[in-house]
Amino acid sequence: MPRNDSLDVGELTDTSYYILLSLMEPKHGYLIMKTIEELTNQAITIGPASMYTTIKKLLGADLIELHDKSDKKKVYVTTEKGIQLVKNEIQRKRMMIQHGEEILTNKGEWEN
Repeated sequence: MPRNDSLDVGELTDTSYYILLSLMEPKHGYLIMKTIEELTNQAITIGPASMYTTIKKLLGADLIELHDKSDKKKVYVTTEKGIQLVKNEIQRKRMMIQHGEEILTNKGEWEN
């Protein structure tokens, strides 16, 4: 059975999630990478190949759009559809964390 792309099932990879977050304000590629590094205290770095592959998928899914193309730099921004998907992803991950904490707490393996 072929593996579905996470976007096809309404879920975001970490890369997609952070790109969408970084594009709440219009940015070009290099600034996207730097914003993600700063946001995560360098815990997550996204290289150009991975970033542009993901940008292509996000454009195809109408989650981001080309905002401006000047000075040979393409500037992207998250669409309303992309913002809604980020909100859904936050709720989904909150539920996942809640389930994990409950199970680990019941086993005596979780300390706050």
